[in-house]
Amino acid sequence: MQENLHRFFRAARGAGVHVSPAESIDAMRAVASVGVADRTVLRDTMLLTLAKSEDEKKALGACFDLFFAHVDPAQAEVNGDASTDAASDEAQAAPPSGQPSDGDASPELGPLAQMLLAQNTADISAAIANASSAVGLSEIRYFTQRGLYSSRMLETMGIQRLRDDLDALTETNPALAERLQGGLDGLRDTVRDAVAQALALYGREETENLRHEILRNAQLSRIEPRQVAEMRALIRQIARRLRERYSKPRKRQRRGHLDVRRTLRRNAAWGSVPFLTAWKRKHRDRPKIVALCDVSGSVARVSDFFLLLIHSLHDVVSDVRSFAFSGHLIEVSEILEQKSAEDAMAEIMHKVGFGSSDYGSSLVDFEKQFMASVTPQTTVIVLGDARSNKLDPRADILKAISERAKRVVWLNPEGRVTWGWGDSEMPRYQTFCNVVRPCATAQQLERAVSDIVSAYQ
Repeated sequence: MQENLHRFFRAARGAGVHVSPAESIDAMRAVASVGVADRTVLRDTMLLTLAKSEDEKKALGACFDLFFAHVDPAQAEVNGDASTDAASDEAQAAPPSGQPSDGDASPELGPLAQMLLAQNTADISAAIANASSAVGLSEIRYFTQRGLYSSRMLETMGIQRLRDDLDALTETNPALAERLQGGLDGLRDTVRDAVAQALALYGREETENLRHEILRNAQLSRIEPRQVAEMRALIRQIARRLRERYSKPRKRQRRGHLDVRRTLRRNAAWGSVPFLTAWKRKHRDRPKIVALCDVSGSVARVSDFFLLLIHSLHDVVSDVRSFAFSGHLIEVSEILEQKSAEDAMAEIMHKVGFGSSDYGSSLVDFEKQFMASVTPQTTVIVLGDARSNKLDPRADILKAISERAKRVVWLNPEGRVTWGWGDSEMPRYQTFCNVVRPCATAQQLERAVSDIVSAYQ
């Protein structure tokens, strides 16, 4: 049972429940006190000792139900010993020659064949449990391993001897061979179910990581409708990582290199032995970010992902002003600060989204109303494809912004190969930017925003 509990703790971690070594010890002590005979009591014990929130309680309950779906905890300790004698006991109970009722002679059958013909569910379950342990089924991680583990388990149980028995019975006793073939088909289904259950328990975390990695590198503009919810959840995870990494208070003054002259003067009374040190301090500018986000129809499929990241900046950097535009530009700082991400995005898109992009007109709006927000300490971030529908791009305004700001960073959801083609004004804007990056995937977007924020740390 101790081994089963260790496997359950591993499955619980894969389900998203944090189980520390100390908590697992507490859970095992509780199980030792309440016993394993009553499944309901055992389940409540696990929930009380391991779950620390309602979400963890739900996840842990589902994990428990799946883990013990085919395992009787009261028998878990004796399954190992009982199953080792299952084949020999079955051989004694069944006719040694595997004869059918009509009395036709049949060859000597192996243990697995006798077990299937006897249809002893308990012995078959014990044999599958033994095979699972023998092949290390709890180490399964990916869905591509299902066939491999199923084959290994069947080989461990004696599938080759069973095939030989089937060939022999086909010659001497076709009726019995048909019964045995049906038992073999059922066994394969049961083994596949056991492998699928193990994958759901132990491979969930790796499967999620693999799916997220694929999604992180997928083109944002080509996300299928069924993947939008997953991508939004992934962007929220990225935003949470940014908050955890950068939102802690940082000292504006950082200790720099040793100031040798001041150190020697300060310690002149002790023969210049450096009891007291003096350092050249590095000054960090107070971070200021101005973000301009294109929410026009040409980038509508990626605008909400951009807005989610901008929303996260308000939690990371204290001084952020955010703007959204398509045909004209509006400030959305208060919306992002006061509302949840989903509500804020819905309101912004309702007010200014899905229109025909006009970068020149939007830059004029910014110059007239908000140019004073750009100072020598400001990093200006522009998120857009730079497609202005053949209208005047007003690159001169971006030049003026660049001259006032600390730096201008442009994040473009299109690849570099498309810049300058059609109505793209990216080459003209690029001249006045300090950093220009393609941000076609969630991973590129995370790296770009992380680099921007880390420059102030």
